[in-house]
Amino acid sequence: MSSIILALVIGGIFGATLDRIGATSPDWIGKMLALKHLHLMKTILLAIGVGSTLMFVGQMLGLVDVAHMSVKSAYVGVFIGGIMLGIGWAASGYCPGTGVCAAASGRKDALFFIAGGLLGAAAYMATYPAWEASGLLNSIAGGKVTLGAVPGSKFSGVSTLPGDILGVILGLILIGVAFVLPDRLVGGPTAAEVPAE
Repeated sequence: MSSIILALVIGGIFGATLDRIGATSPDWIGKMLALKHLHLMKTILLAIGVGSTLMFVGQMLGLVDVAHMSVKSAYVGVFIGGIMLGIGWAASGYCPGTGVCAAASGRKDALFFIAGGLLGAAAYMATYPAWEASGLLNSIAGGKVTLGAVPGSKFSGVSTLPGDILGVILGLILIGVAFVLPDRLVGGPTAAEVPAE
C-alpha cells in the first residue's frame, strides 16, 4: 500500500512540475518543435542529463541496484512507432504523459487526445497478430542491448566502453547542451520579449 501512495505522490509532483514548466500547453510544445521557443526543450534536456548522471554515478557507488535497470528490445516497429509518436506529438501538442497531465489540469482537448491514444492502442492490440507476422516486431541488434555494458547487469553493450562511464558522459553532455542552447533557433523575439524603451 505504501508503494502505491508513494507512486501517487511522486506522480502528482511530476504532473504538477510538467504543468508548471509549460509541458501541458500545446502552444508551448508547438513552439518548441518549431524551434521558436526552446525553454521546454532545455528543461527536458537538463532533466534527462541530471537523471542519467545521478543514476549512473549511483550505480558506480553501489547506491542504485543495477537489477532495477530495464531495457526494451530494439526492433523495426519501435522506430516506426517513434516516428508516429513524433508526428502525433507535433499534430496534437501532446505526448502521452503531458496529455494526461493536461487533462488533469482541466484541458478538454486533452481528453480527446487520450481517447485517440486509447483507440490507437486498442487497434494495435486487435491487429497484433498481423504486425507480428510481418516481421516488424523481430529483434534487431541483439534485442535488449545498451550502448555500453553496465557491470552487474544482464544486458550486453554494442560498444566496448563501460556503460556507467558512457551514461555519465552522455548525461553531462545533455546538461551542457541545455545550458548553451539559445532560447530560440528560428525567428526573433516576440513583442512581449522586446525590452521597453
